[in-house]
Amino acid sequence: MTIYRTTVTEIGAEVEALLDAAEALITFEDGAPPELAEISVLHRHEEHREEPPEAGDVFVIGSRAFEITAVGGMAWKNMLELGHASFKFNGAREANLPGEICVEKGDLEEIKELVRPGVSLEIRAAE
Repeated sequence: MTIYRTTVTEIGAEVEALLDAAEALITFEDGAPPELAEISVLHRHEEHREEPPEAGDVFVIGSRAFEITAVGGMAWKNMLELGHASFKFNGAREANLPGEICVEKGDLEEIKELVRPGVSLEIRAAE
């Protein structure tokens, strides 16, 4: 079951550097201010449900799925209102910041290759 689905429209110039430095992939809905757009994966929202994801659900980039390990207290509100989240590929069982969605560790080079305009980003309920 789809919890959230969107399509990548643009990749900010600093996305790869932020992934390398902080293991973070930042998203914002199209129309984000330029200073946020340069560090973000911009996207066009397509569908969502009101209930937030939880640990055990999956974050999917194209055809590659990553298990969600923790969801910060403000992450879902931010995602629904701004299309904003900080997906942290750190496998943490507790989010350090309220806007984080933590997912299992992943190969950062693979993630960089997967994230490109036209690719679908999805959060899916665990099966």
